[in-house]
Amino acid sequence: MDKSGILAGSAIGAAIVLVIVTVLFISPPESIKPEIIVSNGHSPSTVGEETPLYAKKLSLIEIFERSEPGVVRVNVQRSETADITNGVGSGFVFDKMGHIITNAHVVRDANKVVITFLDGRSYNAEIIGSDEFTDIAVVKVNADLQLLHPLSLGDSSNLKVGEQIAAIGNPFGLSGSMTAGIVSQLGRLLPSGNGYSIPDVIQTDAAINPGNSGGPLLNMRGGIVGINTAIQSATGEFTGVGFAIPSQTVAKIVPIIIEKGEYKHPWIGISGRDIDPDLAKVLELNDAVGFMVVTVVEDSPASKAGLIGSDKTIEVDGVSYAIGGDIILAVDGNEVRKIDDILIHLQRAKSIGDEMVLEILRDGRTTNVTVVLDERPNGN
Repeated sequence: MDKSGILAGSAIGAAIVLVIVTVLFISPPESIKPEIIVSNGHSPSTVGEETPLYAKKLSLIEIFERSEPGVVRVNVQRSETADITNGVGSGFVFDKMGHIITNAHVVRDANKVVITFLDGRSYNAEIIGSDEFTDIAVVKVNADLQLLHPLSLGDSSNLKVGEQIAAIGNPFGLSGSMTAGIVSQLGRLLPSGNGYSIPDVIQTDAAINPGNSGGPLLNMRGGIVGINTAIQSATGEFTGVGFAIPSQTVAKIVPIIIEKGEYKHPWIGISGRDIDPDLAKVLELNDAVGFMVVTVVEDSPASKAGLIGSDKTIEVDGVSYAIGGDIILAVDGNEVRKIDDILIHLQRAKSIGDEMVLEILRDGRTTNVTVVLDERPNGN
């Protein structure tokens, strides 16, 4: 069982574990990440021709019939020592140039990737690039144009908890399978396994199983609002908690991967912990809000901006607390209640070289610090 913590590190470095969950990135060949398809509007960032979104809500039957031609099976061959191992995942057509979107973990270390379309025809695929930090990959096939049915990206920022969604993919290799459910929650922080976390993740109760990885999560207007990527499970199979990378992230990152083969993320260079009620009491704060900086990475944007980490530890009721670090209260005027707020803002609104204004509490006084974002280093 792979125990992973939801870390405060996706764009700012490894941090203290805040929540412990069992999250499975279902990788081929033994298991494959789940996929989820969701959407809510037309994304201007989508590259190439797109299937139009529909003005009215569709039935599940209509969504399946209109989307199935754009969903593909991703077969992966990889070698491990002397053995050849195979995996199966999912993906969807992004444009008429043959770009296919899937999960990075589905094609990781692949020697060969084969894309199979609805009619059973298969093509060898070239891996254009991937982003391990968001688990997104792009492959390309030189397929018959009649087979390329691009699916439109919707706007995941419009999703509501309780909204109905549907997923299409290849669970356990069962091609063209559809499941349905609702959006269970938004803005989850998902450990990525590389020292950082993926912010702004969609949680759903649509059945997601090994083989669904990389497939689309669709809203009731037929737009993709997410890429299914992981499940929370003690058995490795569906238990009602699945996770999808939002289409808003896909729309920002995929065009860059297609152009440059990679996506470089902005980075602050801090780790720390959310202010919870116990820590707020220790620090004599009125409200349990904000993120306290515990460690500032040397020569990072945070270090260059003069942010201060915790410099001492106190013990209260047998519990040790690192204290003395700056407490981040807002980023660019947006309130920070916990680390998620910083990470989501970085993901949605910031790029390398941008300035970000942090409102901090230091020695009982609030002040602003401007950080110039740099490129995120690889996680350990």
